Amino acid sequence: MLDGWFEREVRPRLRGCAHLVRYADDAVMLFEYEEDARRVMAVLPKRFGKYGLTLHPDKTRLVPFKRPDRMSRWRSVDDGPDAPGTFNFLGFTIHWGKSPMTGKWVVKTRTAADRFRRTLHRVSKWCNDNRHEPLERQQNVLNQKLRGHYGYYGRKGNGKRLTSLLHWVERSWWLALRRRSQCGLSWDAMTRLLKRYPLLTPTMARPA
Repeated sequence: MLDGWFEREVRPRLRGCAHLVRYADDAVMLFEYEEDARRVMAVLPKRFGKYGLTLHPDKTRLVPFKRPDRMSRWRSVDDGPDAPGTFNFLGFTIHWGKSPMTGKWVVKTRTAADRFRRTLHRVSKWCNDNRHEPLERQQNVLNQKLRGHYGYYGRKGNGKRLTSLLHWVERSWWLALRRRSQCGLSWDAMTRLLKRYPLLTPTMARPA
């Protein structure tokens, strides 16, 4: 419904280039010109209402996403006229950053903060609930969780978040094992344990 309408009725009426990226019920529309974005934003509620649908009040917004050194040209009512634009989509935060190789502005992705916290909470809870299980089983399950996370979030530019996740998973496992030991467990002892039962290091998924 949205895809066909965008191609047939929206794009031909726009001043500049535009693209629609959609996955299930989530979508991002990209516009070359601000005026085109505002025109489409104004008609979206009516278009969705035609099918008995409504827009998500927290997710539906205009985001200035020009290069940060050009942001002052965007008159944004949402994020301020000079703030570099960022937005979340499918668990990622899309943002601008400098390329470490060239120093030029490039579009980057990182794990969205809410998804990162949610993953840590689930891992911490699992570690506490299963701290009396054999260490080999705990290692296997934690590695399964890490492998799945790396498979989805292992994108170029997201290495720091993946490394941070591994650090906090190791810490969560350590805190859970400390609770099961009557004598406690020092971090030095945990370091030795991790050499015997290592957790997977971050890997980057290959481009499709």
